[in-house]
Amino acid sequence: MGMATRFTQLAGSIKNVSKCFYSSSASSQLETLKLIRFSNQNGIYNVQLNSPKTRNALSTEMLQELKTIFEAVNGSKDARCVLLTASEGKVFSAGHNLKELTNDTPKSHHELVFSTCTSLMKLLIDCPIPIVAQVDGIAAAAGCQLVAMCDIVVASTNATFSTPGVNLGLFCSTPGVAVARSIPMKLASYMLYTGLPITAEEAFKAGLVSRVVAAENLENETQQVIESIHKKSLPVIRLGKNFLNRQVKMDIIEAYKEGESVMVNNLQFQDAQEGLKSFAEKRKPKFQDQ
Repeated sequence: MGMATRFTQLAGSIKNVSKCFYSSSASSQLETLKLIRFSNQNGIYNVQLNSPKTRNALSTEMLQELKTIFEAVNGSKDARCVLLTASEGKVFSAGHNLKELTNDTPKSHHELVFSTCTSLMKLLIDCPIPIVAQVDGIAAAAGCQLVAMCDIVVASTNATFSTPGVNLGLFCSTPGVAVARSIPMKLASYMLYTGLPITAEEAFKAGLVSRVVAAENLENETQQVIESIHKKSLPVIRLGKNFLNRQVKMDIIEAYKEGESVMVNNLQFQDAQEGLKSFAEKRKPKFQDQ
């Protein structure tokens, strides 16, 4: 089944999706999306960049739509996982819309572009559930930044990753924030100073990508990842992501100490006790929210 067909089936009606959110204003905004296809299937939030004419450029409008979506996702009770894809096979995202960065637009608009992008990145950081990116094509500049901010990245062998702003006299400073936190500094420096792309395999070896598969297997591989996450206990996944992201910023001894407390608290979850019981009884666990 193609991704476009899957979105047609999943979309059903965004009006149904809106029932899952706390904010009615946010849900009404979701009904007016122009550059993104959005749907929810049992807590799997499908977000597809859909501006092929601009090579899925992260214009201020696109960034604002992504912000609206992640504000809704972050406040949703049923959200289990986000799947981020692109409708243009050859290009995941070419980065910021360069037309917005010339002197034809005022400095105040340039400031708006980057402040909106940073606000979106903060929403990704704060997202309480896993974000899975499926990349089949070019992820450049802010498009590479967006990928680097995701928790899991499944890429086809066609995918490439680059920070080519330096080629145009504009160093990819903000994309570099995400990239340099995802891969070794030597490779990040190579990408940022030369503007040259790296392959999916190189990105995998460096840690920017989680899995690399042939293009014809990309959707199936991504679906396996999504389905695996969907089968897990939602409270446990949320607890796990929260601590995972916090502990990497801690001293290792502090992280272990807090990790002890997190695991002891985790054991008080009904789902944890059900999981342990199911192991002893040699059966699959039946978690509360499934």
